[in-house]
Amino acid sequence: MSEVRRKIIPTKHPMPHQDAKERCHNFNEVALGYDEDTAVAEAQRCIQCKNSPCMEGCPVEINIPAFIKKITERDFAGAISIIKEKNNLPAICGRVCPQENQCEKKCTVGKKHEPVAIGRLERFVADWEMAHGSRSVKKAKPNGKKVAIVGSGPSGLTAAADLALMGYKVTVFEALHMPGGVLVYGIPEFRLPKSIVAREIASIVELGVEIKTNYVVGKLGRVDELLQEGYDAVYIGTGAGLPSFMNIPGENLNGVYSANEFLTRNNLMKAYRFPEYLTPIRVGKRVAVIGGGNVAMDAARTALRLGAESYIVYRRSFEEMPARREEIEHAREEGVHFEILTSPVEIKGNEEGRVTSMVCQRYELGEPDESGRRSPIPIKGSEYEMQVDTVIMAIGQGPNPLIQQTTPNLKTNKRGNIVVDDTTGQTSIPGVFAGGDIVTGAATVILAMGAGKRAARAIHEYIQSKG
Repeated sequence: MSEVRRKIIPTKHPMPHQDAKERCHNFNEVALGYDEDTAVAEAQRCIQCKNSPCMEGCPVEINIPAFIKKITERDFAGAISIIKEKNNLPAICGRVCPQENQCEKKCTVGKKHEPVAIGRLERFVADWEMAHGSRSVKKAKPNGKKVAIVGSGPSGLTAAADLALMGYKVTVFEALHMPGGVLVYGIPEFRLPKSIVAREIASIVELGVEIKTNYVVGKLGRVDELLQEGYDAVYIGTGAGLPSFMNIPGENLNGVYSANEFLTRNNLMKAYRFPEYLTPIRVGKRVAVIGGGNVAMDAARTALRLGAESYIVYRRSFEEMPARREEIEHAREEGVHFEILTSPVEIKGNEEGRVTSMVCQRYELGEPDESGRRSPIPIKGSEYEMQVDTVIMAIGQGPNPLIQQTTPNLKTNKRGNIVVDDTTGQTSIPGVFAGGDIVTGAATVILAMGAGKRAARAIHEYIQSKG
């Protein structure tokens, strides 16, 4: 109790950042990370409360107080060892997880002050390990069973690592030429450097996991064929890669992108480094990104870095924006403009079929809708024309239907998401499990990882029950 009464620094130690005027002209990482002294000082804000509510908010079950205590003792190797008992992607989670809605939301210190910066501390020890050399990897004794993982995003990688640590021979099938899923094609370099992703995937490969790239399950082989080839179970973690559009006039014009395509061209195919990388991309002088989530912020900030005047066009207010507050603030600091309570009703083009402008309509907010957010109501007669060269749709993604179409008896819902048991991830087909965005729709990296972790336990129980 005496620890609770000790004086606590009320605010988190600030995260050093690259200056906004400088970073809007490059793709280098924005947040620079804590140094050792700052990390220790932030860790000392943790009161090590007995009930540890922060752990309830962690989908991958990290012993948060224990790793923070190690940081206060400057035992950084001990801290990362505790994290890696549950999480093989700590440097990624420390950068992109919405900690404010997970572990930090439940932090006891946060009841009176700002919560302990758990995510920043996780990132610090993960980066410290990378800088000082990884701990030796202890491979599990093989148990003679093998599991196929479809998709190498955060959910598939987590399931693969956990199963490998249980002794399974794990093969991950990835459709693209590089593993990582949304971590490499969806999240920009300035938020999550690809070298960080590659390093953490390499640590999973060191556990004995095999990753086969350029292998599209549903084309080169089906899920039922994997079972026939001798895999004891299959886990489907293919994410949500099918972009949504508004179905308004003009969406087929040149210059209209889905956020998926725009970000994939830049993140995975390095369009921002053309002609060094052979993927040109044209954005023009003014870019409008439709949407208010993290994907929209990523697209708008990317367009800004490509030299365009960048606008977020969102039909609700700032309060309803689903993007992380930190990402919205970073976008504003860098010079992204916000057209809120606004949505396009038509995209116009020239004789060559290229985008020239958008017809937009103003909105006001009514009562909360079924999602709990206040419903946008169009204002009659408020239409106006906005001059733009490029329009990027960032209004959500759905499941790619390939697996569902090529897997008989796999039950799906009306949106095309795979239906599973919430606890185990078991699908309607014995031995086939699924988790992450392909089940829930587009969500967060950490929730996808949590699904992969639960499914790995269920797969283990399923295989062991068969003898």
